[in-house]
Formats: sequence, C-alpha cells, structure tokens
Amino acid sequence: MPAQNFIRNFSIIAHIDHGKSTLADRLLELTGAIEKRKMQAQVLDSMDLERERGITIKMQPVCLQYQNYILNLIDTPGHADFTYEVSRSLAAVEGALLLVDASQGIEAQTISNLYLALEQNLTIIPIINKIDLKNADIKKTKAEIIGLLGCVHSDIISVSAKTGQNTEKIFTAILDKIPAPVGDQAKPLKALIFDSFYDDFRGVICDVRVVDGQIEAGDNIKFWATGAETEVLEVGIWTPAAKPKSSLQAGEIGYIVSGLKEVSKCRVGDTVVKLKVKSEKLKVKNFNLQTANCKLQTAIPLPGYKEPRPMVFATIFPKEANHFEDLRDALAKLKLNDASLSFKPESSSLGRGFRAGFLGLLHLDITLERLRREYKMELVVSSPAVGYQFAKNNNQVEAEPWVKIDIISQEKYIGSLMAFAMSRRGEYINTEYLLSVKSEKSPSERDSLAGKQLSNRVILHFHLPLSAMLVNFYDGLKSLTQGYASFSYEFLAYRPAAISKLEILIANEKKEAFTTFIHQDEAYYYAKNLLLKLKAEIPRHLFEIKLQAALSGRIIAAEKIPPLRKDVTAKLYGGDVTRKMKLLEKQKKGKKKLKAFGSVEIPQSAYLAVMGSAR
Repeated sequence: MPAQNFIRNFSIIAHIDHGKSTLADRLLELTGAIEKRKMQAQVLDSMDLERERGITIKMQPVCLQYQNYILNLIDTPGHADFTYEVSRSLAAVEGALLLVDASQGIEAQTISNLYLALEQNLTIIPIINKIDLKNADIKKTKAEIIGLLGCVHSDIISVSAKTGQNTEKIFTAILDKIPAPVGDQAKPLKALIFDSFYDDFRGVICDVRVVDGQIEAGDNIKFWATGAETEVLEVGIWTPAAKPKSSLQAGEIGYIVSGLKEVSKCRVGDTVVKLKVKSEKLKVKNFNLQTANCKLQTAIPLPGYKEPRPMVFATIFPKEANHFEDLRDALAKLKLNDASLSFKPESSSLGRGFRAGFLGLLHLDITLERLRREYKMELVVSSPAVGYQFAKNNNQVEAEPWVKIDIISQEKYIGSLMAFAMSRRGEYINTEYLLSVKSEKSPSERDSLAGKQLSNRVILHFHLPLSAMLVNFYDGLKSLTQGYASFSYEFLAYRPAAISKLEILIANEKKEAFTTFIHQDEAYYYAKNLLLKLKAEIPRHLFEIKLQAALSGRIIAAEKIPPLRKDVTAKLYGGDVTRKMKLLEKQKKGKKKLKAFGSVEIPQSAYLAVMGSAR
C-alpha cells in the first residue's frame, strides 16, 4: 500500500465534446492500465448510450499506476444537465484538469465547471486540447484561459489527446501541483459515497473516497444517514475493471461491495463508518447487527452533498398497468446510479405512474432511454413541464421558476441573441468580453495577451423563465449563431407569472399525458405546434379525428385528421347513380357511428414527438 504522499486524486472537467474521454483514454494507455490491443475509444464511457451519442453521462473513477504514484482519476460529464455528477466527483478529489478545445475556446460549461472546482478549493491545471486540428487557435485560447484564471503562460499545457502529443507533461503537472490527500489512517473510518449502483448478485456497490481510517472485507459498517448496517463483502479499485484489494486506506478512492439488497438503504453523499463488532460474531446464530450493542467508532459524519433541485418534471407510466411495481423497482435502482433523479407515485386517468424530477430535458431523455434499454420498460410519458408554485386557496399558479443564463458567442450575434432572449420573456443583465473576465486579478507577470480584446467572443447574461427553455431553445440558439453559441444556467428564484392550464383533447377526450401549464402569451404557439406534431404522428382512422387545445377551458387551437376513405363503389359495374349514392350514404352513417363510439389509439411516437426539443 503506497503512502499518502504518493497518491494524487483528480478529475477532468470541460465543456461537452472538448475531449475529456479521449484524454482519459491516453492517460490509461500511457500508464499501461489497458493493453494497446484491447484499447478502444471512450474506454470509461461504459454505457452503449454514451458511445452512441458521443457524450459522457456518468462519472467514472479509475486508478492509474504512474512511476511510484497512484493516480485516481474521475472522468466527468460535460453537459449542463449532469452538473450534479461533476460536483460530486469534485468533492472527492484535490485537483482538476480544466480542458479547453483549441478550436472552440472557452465555452459556457467550461466556466460553470471551473466555478464548481473553485468552490471546492481545488488545484486547477489548465490544458488546451486538439492542437493538432487545422483550425486550432492556440494563441487566442491561451489568452482566454489566462483572462479567466489569472494564471501565467507557462501554467498552460497544450496537448493533442487524439495523437498523444505532449500528454506526458500532464503527469508531471499532476505530481508537482496537485497536493497529496490529507487524512489520518489511525483515525476511525470515514468514507464518502460519491456514486453507487446495483448488482443483481452482490447488491449495492458504492464508490467511495476514504477520508480517514481504513476499510477491508469483513468489517462491519454503518451508513450514517440511513442507519443501515452490514458486513463488507469486498473492497477494491477500478482499473477500469474491478480489482479486489485487501483494504482501502485514507486518501484512496475505490469501491465497497455492501451486499445490501434494499437500494433505499444507500444514499450518495452518505458517510460510511465502522462498527466495533468482530466479524466472527456474525457467524453466531440469530446475531442481529440492528439489535446488537454496537458502538460507532466515530460520531461526526462528513458534510455530504446538497440535494439537487429538479428543474423539469414529467409523469412516467408503464404501458401495461400490471408493470407498475416493475417500474418502481427500475426507478429505485436507476436512482442509486443517478442521484439527481427524484420520483414519487402519482395516479390519474392514465393509471398509476410516477411524477419524476430531472435536471433538464437531456437528463429526462437519457433517463427514459435507460429505463427502456436497461430495464426493458415500455413507457408512456407526459409532456415535460417546470415546477410551479400554487396558491393554497384556489390551486392557481402564482409563481414560476426563473434561471440565470450565460450565453457565450461571437460579438456579431449580440443583437440576434438579445432579440431571441427577449422573445422568450428574458431580461438582459449585461455583456462581458471573454478575455476581460477576471483580468483585474492577474499577477504582474501574467502573459502580455491577457486582458486584451484579441477575440470577438462575448458572454451575455440574462434572467429567463425556465419554461421558455423547454421548447426549441437549444435549436434556436444554435440556428441563430450557426452552431457556435453555448450556454449554461442555474436556478435564480420564483417570480409571479400569468400561468394557465393547457389541456389537449383528442376526439373530444381530454388526454392528461399532454396536459401542461404555460404562460398565457406563449400558449397559442405552443399549442399549435403540439397539435401539428400529434397530427403527424397519430395514424388516420376510418373517421375524422378532432385535435383541440383548451386554455383554462377555452379552445385556442384546433386541427383535424381526415378519415381514411374506402372505395365502397369499386364493386359497382353498372346501374344508375342512385346505387352509388346509396352506398356512399351508408358509408357516411357508418363513419358517424364510428366517430361517436370509436376509440383513438395514440402511438408511443406521438408521446415522444411532444418531447421533440429534448431529443
């Protein structure tokens, strides 16, 4: 077991698609963690969904051996919807590699993730990636980083994670700049759970950072917040495959196989402590940890994490009513692996389901896809909505959530972006030139590029209602700026708003799955767009189908799906026109009867179409 001075714990943080997973691949390759013949792209992105979409969804720890040092790396997501994953990983390390794409420069999530790292007082190592690209602008990107961090020119490492150019320099910076973990192996055990997942054979497996003490197989532990007690079946590290060890000691990052079968007994952010019970006692017949006179070795838990605030809500129903309990189990196991997911039971005319909260539309989309793939669930999902505050006396909406949003783009798009935000009820706050950020805090020896306006990129700050971001916001932003804008946002406050209930009627029948709350000024355009999507997805029947949108009981938009027409006169081969008219009249009466009593089957694609902006 290496001494603590020979351990370094760090994360990689960046905006989405700036090369985090590729850099992690090179670090794994250079340290020999994976043989070259077994190497593949995005090694730490273990889910098929991550590989298909080219994004990191889950943080992934891995232990690297470099010279005489143990390097514990945690790869993190880059999308704003998975910021909670990033914040949890940063609480388990002492340093962070801040990765910036040389062709894109600093993006919105770069700044957001940087601030998360600074809140944890982590050592930041700035790295410029993709220097091998033809359109790489290393000089400008360095200037942006210097303006942001207040660092000096020599602090920045320029690499190509794809080719491996200069990546060896990263190891030198990690060893020289990131401090060794602080902890006392002689103290009672304290371990922070920063992630977990469920294994059908071994129960709950927790990823932990051991802060003090040590833990080994056979130890009896307690999860502080839930009170659950169990015997440790195995401890080990990720290499990236699971590798059992005799023990995990202060400063190390690894996993604990708890054997717990009830997923509710383990929570991310909880503190694992040790009980003074010999493992031999567990073999005594009828011995019960819950009733035994066990004393904790420590009485002060770790701070843990803030509870994430759900930003978007949707109700999830099983397609078959008898699969309700299966959906409950699937959500519980998924929450174990995704601590930002929240859910509670809800009943409606669609049956029993779960009202679930998500951090954003992508988080919602990914969660639904994981339920379908990993747990084989067939789902019906209501349209996404934000969480409003209701008045207790009349159950009317009285306030809606607003967010603070930062948009980074080129200077020439300022006018278009301001008009776009204002059309979404946004409030303009101010504009910053990217190279001027924090320039007043730079040391005298800072590179001469810092603070100069060598770039035409700006940061626009707005306050915006969260509901305005649910419908085509991302697509509209990218379209206006030819794909070069990026944004990040955080919750600001609740504000009074004129919000009304929008209901969708299909063949005169209200469909609760499409019911939502919306600002009165946006209701018509949203309703019209939704009806057009439904019209395109619902198949034609033998009778006409009316699609209507009602705002507070008043119809504000309507569409019709024309009926299928069967040629009932095809069998006629002669005779006068009255024979034809008689058959057509008979068909007309039949369609009228079908319209009154026929049911409209809504395909799954129609529900997904309503979520079009999230996909």
